[in-house]
Amino acid sequence: MKKMLMNLILFASAGAFMMSCESTQEIKTVQLPVTSDPTVSFRLWVKVGSQNDPAGKEGLAALTAAMIAEGATDSNSYEQILAKLYPMAASYSAQVDKEMTVFIGRTHKDNLDKYAKLLQEAILSPAFKEEDFNRIKSDVLNYLERTLRYADDEEFGKEALSQFIFAGTPYAHPLDGTIESVKAMTLADVVAFYKSYYTRGNLVLGIGGGYDRSFLVRFTETLAKLPTGNTTEAVKPAAPPINGLEVLLVEKTTASMAISFGFPIDLLRSNSKDFYALWLANSWLGEHRNSSSHLYQVIREKRGMNYGDYSYIENYPHSNHSQFPPPNVARRQQIFQVWIRPVQNNVRQFALRAAVRELANLVQNGMTQADFDLTRQFLKNYYLNYSPTTDSRLGYKLDDVFYHLQPGFLDEFARMMDALTLADVNAAIHKYLQAENMKIVMITQDAASLKNDLVNNTISAMNYAAPKPEEVLAEDKEIEKYPLQIRPEKVTIRQVDEMFVK
Repeated sequence: MKKMLMNLILFASAGAFMMSCESTQEIKTVQLPVTSDPTVSFRLWVKVGSQNDPAGKEGLAALTAAMIAEGATDSNSYEQILAKLYPMAASYSAQVDKEMTVFIGRTHKDNLDKYAKLLQEAILSPAFKEEDFNRIKSDVLNYLERTLRYADDEEFGKEALSQFIFAGTPYAHPLDGTIESVKAMTLADVVAFYKSYYTRGNLVLGIGGGYDRSFLVRFTETLAKLPTGNTTEAVKPAAPPINGLEVLLVEKTTASMAISFGFPIDLLRSNSKDFYALWLANSWLGEHRNSSSHLYQVIREKRGMNYGDYSYIENYPHSNHSQFPPPNVARRQQIFQVWIRPVQNNVRQFALRAAVRELANLVQNGMTQADFDLTRQFLKNYYLNYSPTTDSRLGYKLDDVFYHLQPGFLDEFARMMDALTLADVNAAIHKYLQAENMKIVMITQDAASLKNDLVNNTISAMNYAAPKPEEVLAEDKEIEKYPLQIRPEKVTIRQVDEMFVK
């Protein structure tokens, strides 16, 4: 019986956790046994991401993972795999981010051995067929050329902001690469990338639910057939310094526009008070999809200007598909960012001013005791929604390994909410947040006129179709002339079809 390297065993069947570690020469595991769960969840983390894409082949990590999750193996065509998974009501998929690639799957324990065989074959013996490569490559190009730029302004804005902030670093390009880099990829590139990074040293197996020890031994023994070796960790990206407000206007014919702005923060998920204090402050300012958050109240509820107004202190991809923070998108460099959309073009400058003004007010004044107490009580209950399933808890446990957290994030959350004080939160706000040095992306039509309004601080008066309370109108008078101090040379205009090309 082979032993496992760094075998992190988390026994959760009775709600209590035990951890044991041993070092040998095989597979690292994070385990979450739950005997009452009739399903088994898998998260196979490969320590590679888009930061490892070779120059000129950006998107190769994502394309390789897609070839594994959506392609044939040496034993079965992709159509045969789907046919075998269908009666199990099961599947597996790949999720790729800047630093993590995770293969996610779940099945009923009655089908465990049959399912595990298919999953292992996908990881160990992908066929890398030309027809699969052409199909997946075509899908990626369609996403980059059409969907991202023309059908999903939320992700478009956030991706453009990430590229703007991390220019010149391995974080800069979209996870799927650029149009030119994807076109340049060959099947040989995929095979070479797989051989370089899909090794025992780069793999961490996450498993949770109703499995037993004997299955785990069999499963890890098979995964140990991966070749030995691991790769040197990539250098942490160093984003270029931001001096003042730097603006990218993306010219696009659109009835409504999107705003994203932010800056790097030197704070990662940890068990420090600073992290949880900033989490609380951010929840008050712009909790994702929460109507009680401050930005939402100011911009949407009081003024009816748009759909959503949110802020983030951690990477939050595909937020239109998720209400709660997604696991396994961990990074060594985070940004603080605010997302405002959709906004009609005639109120775009007012919306930007309103959001920046609220951030500046938070930095200058901090939170009040009443807002702190209310937000803390909200989070002490709300965080339970982050991981309602075995699979999601398993994802968070993998993130704990990435961030070297013990106890883990979820285990520490409630305790930290009790430990925090208003002084802790306001200190974290003043330490990590600011509103003077930021990058701003606005996807809009008639970008030249917007540039003129921004650099000249043109008054952006609001007009409403229905009467508003006097206190709102009085505040509007302050917002409409709020100075943003944007210099002409700090504004760049690009056409939508120029984005993500190379």
